[in-house]
Amino acid sequence: MAIKPPRWYFSLRSPYSWLAFRDLTERYPDVADAIEWRPYWEPDEVSNRLLAEEGVQLPYVPMSKEKHFYILQDVKRLSAERGLQVAWPIDKNPNWAISHLGYLVAQDEGRGRDYIAAVSRARWELGQDIADRKVIAAVAEELGLDPDRVANAVDDERLRARGLDILREMERDGVFGVPFFIHRRDKFWGIDRLPAFAETVRAARAVAATTSTTRTEGTAS
Repeated sequence: MAIKPPRWYFSLRSPYSWLAFRDLTERYPDVADAIEWRPYWEPDEVSNRLLAEEGVQLPYVPMSKEKHFYILQDVKRLSAERGLQVAWPIDKNPNWAISHLGYLVAQDEGRGRDYIAAVSRARWELGQDIADRKVIAAVAEELGLDPDRVANAVDDERLRARGLDILREMERDGVFGVPFFIHRRDKFWGIDRLPAFAETVRAARAVAATTSTTRTEGTAS
């Protein structure tokens, strides 16, 4: 059985994922380049129905009022530590598939990280509604992508099928929240686990590099 590469699940909805994205790309750029990036989102009604027909049940639990108030304080504190000021958005029955399937289009065009940065900025720094197709279209236009294709990715059957594959894999990986990092059998949940994840990825790469050098030297001799 092939060993899965190290990977992280991110969500454009989550403030912790936004902060983890910034930490990962700014503090651990070598790790960011060495891992797979996978979006995580709560599926819409259509995807939920298709997954339910397969017996796939994602571990999503609605947030309590108390937890919501705690997150408001915690994110404000973590943002201040990074010199950021968060603009908390207001979500009214959002369809998260709109922004996350749009990411797949950007990823195909080699602009996945730029898309995450731009959508995260729109949501967490400008307080915009990223379930609004007009907001996603504006992000796409800013990045030089086709605004109609990105904003309406949720209507593309092939992209929805890819999204379902990601959600199935997420369930197999046992992902229950974000940011979520996986390296072999080790799982790391939460922004405070990013340093430990980065350390394991770097250690594994160092071992692989040493092994490769030893084999090369042995062949040369």
